[in-house]
Amino acid sequence: MEFGDKRVVDGLGFEVRPGETFGLLGANGSGKTTTVRALLGIYTPTAGELLVHGRPFDPAGDYSLGYLPEERGLYRKEKVLDVMTYFGQLKGMERSRAALWSQHYLERVGLGDKGNAKLTTLSGGQQQKVQLGVTIMDNPSLLILDEPTKGFDPVNRRLLLDLVEAQRAAGATVVIITHQMDEVERLCDRVLLLKDGRAEAYGTVAEVQDSYGAGLVRLHFTGTLPEPRGWRPLTLERNYAEIELAEGTDAQALLRQLVDAGVTVRSFDAARTSMEQVFLKIYGHQPGEGAA
Repeated sequence: MEFGDKRVVDGLGFEVRPGETFGLLGANGSGKTTTVRALLGIYTPTAGELLVHGRPFDPAGDYSLGYLPEERGLYRKEKVLDVMTYFGQLKGMERSRAALWSQHYLERVGLGDKGNAKLTTLSGGQQQKVQLGVTIMDNPSLLILDEPTKGFDPVNRRLLLDLVEAQRAAGATVVIITHQMDEVERLCDRVLLLKDGRAEAYGTVAEVQDSYGAGLVRLHFTGTLPEPRGWRPLTLERNYAEIELAEGTDAQALLRQLVDAGVTVRSFDAARTSMEQVFLKIYGHQPGEGAA
């Protein structure tokens, strides 16, 4: 995918399997949104083949698809229920069914009394709830969600993630673009990490984690940690450390080192390398500028 003489996506190939939640990840400017827009025909790809349900995307086709774009788009001067009902009709729903579905959804997300309010009177988070409702309306079989929880507080973020998980449990295939690595670990079956328009890592969450480190230990302790042998501290505070294990070092070997050095271990939690650490290893601590 090229814009003028700039190549934004290069030699990228991946598949999303029916019924899974797939994470499309990357720093700003890595090509995530460009890939999705090319997939949906918003951009014309320079070369290659992009298929949705086995065929090139046609907006006039029956795809049962819900797309939540990075830039939200609603008729903000209209009433909430009218806007949702209108979008339901665009999806082929009868007006009465679209209105009933919309009212039930608004009640589910705590906006049951906002149906006759104009969108401009809602907070940003409330408007995003409406936008997600429009996206999942009539239970599409494929959901593509670009930063679905952007700007949400923790309570509403959990609510929205539960809604997305409910769609997947009902049989939907979900593609989620996010910078929230805890969302990835909680929701995704497989992931693709883009860097400079190319696939940097691709596979199950566990496979990607294992390919970028032998593991992570979260440690509460009293005393002084010994000189690292086969591990290095990622976070080190007075009585707490997050420790990355080197290849060939297991958690039990580290625990023996600590005990032999006279460290009092109060808690020792061994886990895979976190997706946050994978992200930092691939992209570094400085995010890119601008979005593709």
